[in-house]
Amino acid sequence: MLPFKNMSGDNSYDYFSDGITEEIINALSKVEGLKVTARTSSFAFKNKPTDIRIIGNELGVTNAVEGSIRIAKDRIRISTQLTRTDNGFLLWSEKFDRQLDDVFALQDEISLLIADKIRENFGHIEIDESLSTIHTQNLKAYQWYLKGRHYQLTWNLVNMEKAIDYYKKSASIDNNYADPLVAIGWCYAIIASWRHIDRVDGLKKANEYLEKGYQLNSDSYMGHFAKATISFWGNWQFKKGYQELIQCLEVNPYFGEANEALAELFTANGLFDEALKETDHILKINPLSPNHYYTRGNIFYLQGDFNTAIKCFESSLKIDNTFDLSRHLKLACLLFKKNKKEAITFAKTFLSDKFLVIIEELYNAINNKQTIEYNELLLTDAENLMVFWDLYYLIHCNKIEEALNRLELLVDERIGQVINFQFDPFLEPLRQTNRYKQLIESVSASEEIKNLIVPQSTYTSALTFSDTESSKLKAQLDQLLIMSKQYLNPEISLRILAKELDINPNKLSKFINDNLKTNFNELINTHRLGHFKKIALKPQNKHLTLLGLAYDSGFNSKTVFNTYFKKVEGQTPKQWLKSQL
Repeated sequence: MLPFKNMSGDNSYDYFSDGITEEIINALSKVEGLKVTARTSSFAFKNKPTDIRIIGNELGVTNAVEGSIRIAKDRIRISTQLTRTDNGFLLWSEKFDRQLDDVFALQDEISLLIADKIRENFGHIEIDESLSTIHTQNLKAYQWYLKGRHYQLTWNLVNMEKAIDYYKKSASIDNNYADPLVAIGWCYAIIASWRHIDRVDGLKKANEYLEKGYQLNSDSYMGHFAKATISFWGNWQFKKGYQELIQCLEVNPYFGEANEALAELFTANGLFDEALKETDHILKINPLSPNHYYTRGNIFYLQGDFNTAIKCFESSLKIDNTFDLSRHLKLACLLFKKNKKEAITFAKTFLSDKFLVIIEELYNAINNKQTIEYNELLLTDAENLMVFWDLYYLIHCNKIEEALNRLELLVDERIGQVINFQFDPFLEPLRQTNRYKQLIESVSASEEIKNLIVPQSTYTSALTFSDTESSKLKAQLDQLLIMSKQYLNPEISLRILAKELDINPNKLSKFINDNLKTNFNELINTHRLGHFKKIALKPQNKHLTLLGLAYDSGFNSKTVFNTYFKKVEGQTPKQWLKSQL
């Protein structure tokens, strides 16, 4: 799903087209068995004219949804299309022109149509009657919510404060709209956990807004995620955080951010195999996220596999060369790999001269066993944000008591960046001290988490058919396709055919897939092709064009007809006809 283009002639509507794109991604993600690329990876292609086949290769997807949105006064026009990424073949396209107030129903309609077309072309998936993820019918409240979401997703702490303001406006317009209240709670949890605001006050506000949101929607997966954020990042309550993340994924099994949080929670407790499984999953649905590659690299770094860690950090930096966490930990890996020249060269690309002195001295202390002469003036630089180089410096200056004091303070305050301290290779000189051992005992929950982990079940459809049901449905389907020739209708769809048979579309899809061993489009086009071959050989039709005969057979596209014919017959329609005469 690529970002819908804003064609309104007003850049201020970007938030709206981005929001609609995200809502359709969320809706399609609800379909079991349908792999939908996450927002981060999809939006990596925003405003970048790239060949659809290249996009498919980078995202690892077989189909791409593209579209545009035009808003004029009180009307909205959405154009969208579904394309195969291996050959650029257009599977479906549609234009919608509606009142702006109809945007809620329209997003659901588009999501259902996309899911239907994928099912018709590629095989069975079960689709609900509605895929909507929007919990308001108030357009103004929705617009303010989307503006807040726009700022929240920048992951900039200052912008998250702006997001909170927009969310508050949204909530004030629709008192029953839970999503903005939950989003406010999540924003407060993040900016408090990362000390952008006072931690205690921020987490208190986060809980207050989350409770308000929960009273309106107790099944909000974002609500569970926000609570997990407070428990895990805000308070290092790992067991509680794990339970809330599992609740989040029970409501929305395809919410990748919860899987990433699980990976981080497992990592903090030394459950590295479980953490890697989560990163395997999230990188399949979000292959262009610099943060996901950082998360995976961090797992290898904490285990001392610096070569593999560097590869992950470089993948992260290839996507975003300013991603600070990946830059700092790549540098740390280079230090432990005894690659001084490369480490200093890389450090020069993003650190000040003062920090370069710290880096060089740390290298000498770790690899050459040299004692560092402590210089407190080196620790005043504002760059000491993402990684606590000052703590590392204290440790390797042999100021063990001062380092332990610093570490205890960071742990007591639950500073997010040191959550993995018990596995940090820089802290090796502290490991045998009693104070360090007591710190680990005070936070470790690995055994509790191990006992809670439940293997994820593999989805299988519950739909089955007895021999009697199968025979009856096959006879009914033959009646419609062979006797009534429904395939001649160029607008025929699986849903229309299911309505004729008076059965659920999911049941018909499952039957075609499992019992007839094909998909809907193959089934219909097989009948159309057979009809074409019959009428093309009739002498009375010699004056008609092959394309005209194809249209008379139910095909509604020259490309679809020619492609399907060659796929089945191994030659073009003209070559086939010539061979028959």
